[in-house]
Amino acid sequence: MMEGPHEFLCGVVEGFYGRPWSMEQRKVLFQWMQMWSLNTYLYGPKDDLKHRLLWREVYSADEEAQLKALVCEAESRGLTFVYALSPGQDIVFSSSCDLTLLKRKLRQVSDLGCQAFALLFDDIDHSMCQSDTEAFSSFAHAQVTVANEIFRFLGEPPVFLFCPTEYCSSLCTPSVSKSLYLLKVGEDLLPGISVIWTGNKVISRELSPESLAEVQSVLRRPPLIWDNLHANDYDSRRVFLGPFKGRPPGLKAHLRGLLLNPNCEFEANFIPLHTLGSWYKEGKEEGKGDEEAYSVDRALSSALQDWMKELSLPLQPGRQVRPTDLKPLTLSVKSKSSDSSDNQRGAQPKCPITSSRSTGALASDEIPADPLMSQDLKAGENQVSRSFSHEKISRRGLCSGKVPLSEAQVQLLVGLYYLPHEHGPPAQKLLQDLTWLKANCHCVSVNGNGKKASPQKVEEWRDRAGRFLAACDDVALLHGAVVNSINRAVLYDLYPYIWDLRNTLLVAKAFICWLEGRILSEGSPLGSWKNCFHWCGASSGAELHGVEAEPWVFKGGLSGEVQMLLPVGTSSELFSHPPPLFPTSRLYNIRPFQQKDKVELYRMVRQLHQRGKGSQDAAISHPDFIGDRCLGASLALCPEYSLVLEDELGVCGCAVGILDVRSFAKRCQASWLPAMRDKYPSRPHGASGHTATKEMLLYFHEEQDYPDSLLYHFPSQLRLEALPELVDCSVSRSLLTALLTALKANGSQGVFCEVQPTDGLRMEFLTKLGFLEILRGEARPREGVVLGRLL
Repeated sequence: MMEGPHEFLCGVVEGFYGRPWSMEQRKVLFQWMQMWSLNTYLYGPKDDLKHRLLWREVYSADEEAQLKALVCEAESRGLTFVYALSPGQDIVFSSSCDLTLLKRKLRQVSDLGCQAFALLFDDIDHSMCQSDTEAFSSFAHAQVTVANEIFRFLGEPPVFLFCPTEYCSSLCTPSVSKSLYLLKVGEDLLPGISVIWTGNKVISRELSPESLAEVQSVLRRPPLIWDNLHANDYDSRRVFLGPFKGRPPGLKAHLRGLLLNPNCEFEANFIPLHTLGSWYKEGKEEGKGDEEAYSVDRALSSALQDWMKELSLPLQPGRQVRPTDLKPLTLSVKSKSSDSSDNQRGAQPKCPITSSRSTGALASDEIPADPLMSQDLKAGENQVSRSFSHEKISRRGLCSGKVPLSEAQVQLLVGLYYLPHEHGPPAQKLLQDLTWLKANCHCVSVNGNGKKASPQKVEEWRDRAGRFLAACDDVALLHGAVVNSINRAVLYDLYPYIWDLRNTLLVAKAFICWLEGRILSEGSPLGSWKNCFHWCGASSGAELHGVEAEPWVFKGGLSGEVQMLLPVGTSSELFSHPPPLFPTSRLYNIRPFQQKDKVELYRMVRQLHQRGKGSQDAAISHPDFIGDRCLGASLALCPEYSLVLEDELGVCGCAVGILDVRSFAKRCQASWLPAMRDKYPSRPHGASGHTATKEMLLYFHEEQDYPDSLLYHFPSQLRLEALPELVDCSVSRSLLTALLTALKANGSQGVFCEVQPTDGLRMEFLTKLGFLEILRGEARPREGVVLGRLL
């Protein structure tokens, strides 16, 4: 059923950069749209090759069948199906051949039953080839000429949309009213063609009748809004679960329609589309007073209640019944980089970051029954499956039972991932507390800046720190609940985001725990970390860059803003990584070392050493030897830079650091090494025949020094140990990052560590975190390789 030419078009545009939705997902979308009184769907995924890059190619028989089924499904739901084509990247406007191919492609789609079309010229270069320059007076003239001819060729359909290259106020040169491009479009484009517009920005925080009056005058017709409010294809760490907001219902009188271009992740769009339906229905019901107009809070509350029901359903990823059903309508899906130079919304589409280990990627037709895809799916590349079949009760264990999320957890989830220009209340509180704790940490510094803080101020700092730590714990519990969720479709789409935030807050929580009694005051001669760029509050970080900056100006959303409040926040390689192969709901904690931990840490490193060396060190009978050698000096002389990683089963890792290796070495020579030489004589009884044992025992009897050239740039040192049973290696990364944060906070400018040249996994792990080889052999022949990184 087609809508009349003057019907307000309200619905969804699948127009994001990234992997297109599957057929099953689109069918569910059409059900939602019918249920929520939306009426229009525009098909225009940027990474469908035959929509954009290979627009000249016609569809195969199989692709035709899929597209026809989609058109029929939309029609059966009372929806207008708009087919969009984006030929602007390489079309020769003056070429009769290209025009013929364009007509052939659209005629093929028209023969499948489609009666509404769109030509999109967004995110392309303004330049023209020589032949076009000779044939047309301007870029706008070329586009309008082709659009008018196609419009007539298709019989002047009641719905025909045109997306200009200057599609928002910020892209107009020099302004909307003086743009020669838009003036030409308004003057020459046939009146039956509607023009797409995104507002003042590509992603507009608000739309108002006043803001649209100017463009309506220039275009000589009411625009159709392509609304990017919930689009997230410009940032792999952000997703938007908040309500449709910032568009008053009275806006409809000034528009041809409004189509929401939502999140790449299908399951993330329930609340955005539900509230869009509420917004649209409010405008259709006349006679309501101001008090009955669209209420964001009321619409959100209603959507949350309905989403709770959806979350309780045992849905599979992609909503497929069988694994093989998860097939996108894809003519072909392009790689992540094909459009990176053209994507105005953030310069490039979402793309994965190389994993620190093999992810076990499967071919596109080998998706398991219960996968969790990594973020590279949105970029249309490898389908990395996250299997949930090995659910054991161990450190490698995954969730043992699947249950729905609670209402409080769903509200927390939405509040953490709200809107691009606005944080929800939980996110606001997290940022405000972290910022306050950072600004007032002198109250609990080790030397108090020469002034003793009042007990009331200290107590206030501790109370606020307690609330912040509790909020971090709530997010960790939410992470576990998402992993255990009965709705695996939601897990599939949202896990990478909540996992990323869980890890960032794991570092932030460890840092706040570490601050009291360990942070040096601002009066310290060492550099102060408190001058780092930061922000907080109800607004997002991007706004502080200027007047309504685009959300992609600052990457990362809540995770990114927490990250930037930390001393090492500018080191993105410490925070941005793909999720683990096997998600786990296990709770982890990183905290400062306590003396009671020493026994467990010694046991752990001895166990790790025995695994690596086998029985060759059996002659070393003293149970403390490996612990003393690996950790002892650091734990004894600078415990303030020692952190412990623990889970429900106990200690499972540690990171020990030395802030100033030069001064540490002097202290070590004065007290620690003499004690160790007494404890471990160089010629112990019973070890005379074991060469390896002799060499190890000589460790405490040799001079240990480092060249000045190393310590000048890398004055600090660290060591990281973790049990190999940790299936989520990201917690080891968080542990290391937490230690780097502490060292940086007290003025370190660089850190190094020693690695066995045969330890390839450790070398790879550290390299991916920004460490580079700086010395080999000459510094510490015993270890062989020294890696370092600046802070």
